[in-house]
Amino acid sequence: MTLIVAAASPFHGHVQPILTVASDLVRRGHEVVVLTGSRFADDVRAAGALHVSLPPAADFDDRQLDLYFPDRTAFPPGPAQLEYDLKHVFGDQTPAQYSALRTLLARRFPASVVISDPLFLGATALSLSAPPGRRPVTIGLGITMPTLLSEDAPPIGLAMPPLVGEDAKKRHREMNDQVKDVFSGAQRHIEENFGESGTELPGFILDCLITAPDHYLQLTVPEFEYPRGDLPPSFRFVGPLPAVPRPPRPLPNWWAEVEDAERPVVVVTQGSFANRDLGRLVRPTIDALAAEEVLVVAATGRADGPAVIEAAGPVPANARIEGYVPFDLLLPHTSVLVTNGGYGGVHEALRHGVPLVVGGDGEDKPEVAARVEWSGAGIDLRTADPSPEEIRETVLAVLAEPGYRERAGALRARFERHDALEAIAEVVAAAP
Repeated sequence: MTLIVAAASPFHGHVQPILTVASDLVRRGHEVVVLTGSRFADDVRAAGALHVSLPPAADFDDRQLDLYFPDRTAFPPGPAQLEYDLKHVFGDQTPAQYSALRTLLARRFPASVVISDPLFLGATALSLSAPPGRRPVTIGLGITMPTLLSEDAPPIGLAMPPLVGEDAKKRHREMNDQVKDVFSGAQRHIEENFGESGTELPGFILDCLITAPDHYLQLTVPEFEYPRGDLPPSFRFVGPLPAVPRPPRPLPNWWAEVEDAERPVVVVTQGSFANRDLGRLVRPTIDALAAEEVLVVAATGRADGPAVIEAAGPVPANARIEGYVPFDLLLPHTSVLVTNGGYGGVHEALRHGVPLVVGGDGEDKPEVAARVEWSGAGIDLRTADPSPEEIRETVLAVLAEPGYRERAGALRARFERHDALEAIAEVVAAAP
């Protein structure tokens, strides 16, 4: 048995992958403590692990970010908001996270392995605090695309695929220099955060997120990520995590229409958290396809979703609206998924070989959308607020061109050659 600390920033999208890993490690006989936000205590216990809350200085509710970070609303999605988040949402938590982690390890739970999401910077500080052998083995879990700068690909934030041609590497290096300049203020701010923790950041923060841990396990396959010839030896693709088991729900009364559908099934979702305004993607998709010979299933991700959609106007005869739908049962019948592009949700669709139409902003969504198009598994709408006409044209294009489904199927086959949980367990087992 190995003692393991799993640390996650208090965001649903960061905690859930950590809990999937923690639950599997508990099943294998290890003892796991999860250090994360207080609101996730029940979820942690349901995974079979022990929950330890982050200290108040690093604990917040991701559903109310505007309350905890009121200045954030002044920054539009994109580089400006990313810089703000690096400095304040993630960077400012570093000293409190690091102190909580060290206290937990020293006084309550002398773990030999620490697993964390890449933006839990307290774990990055731990990796930098002492050489291997004088601290626990650290494992970074790549829950989104790698941030490491490379001469083989553009830096994150531009949502663009790698350039081609003789001067591609040179232009990528120039972009990297520009990004370092743009984020120079964030870099200085985060260096101060690490200084408060008694550690020193040895390079650019977006590089250190990947290079600081002893092992960095990226939760995808190489075919979904831009090729890089300069990845560190500690970096490894392990494939996506399996879908999170969900409590059984009664199937909608129209479910037989999905199972017996003779027309394409188009599913639209804005995920579980970016769904305050269902008029951004869900309602436009319903309207876009009202006259088409398809069955539209709108998974709103909120209990009042159907009422919100119905209040916005008549629901077309070919649309079915639900708050929550079992995606593990729905995706095998799906012809196209229209989504705002969360990393986990996109991989869940590709695990079933479903091609995608992606339109989202904020966080990593534009970068995920760019990779969907680059990989050939779908189309990037390049906006989070597409018109019904844009959606209709794009969905019909994906339905008409078999190459999208073929490429999504090829990615599904690549996924099946990996077992992320087994790979993580092997790294844990090898820890001294």
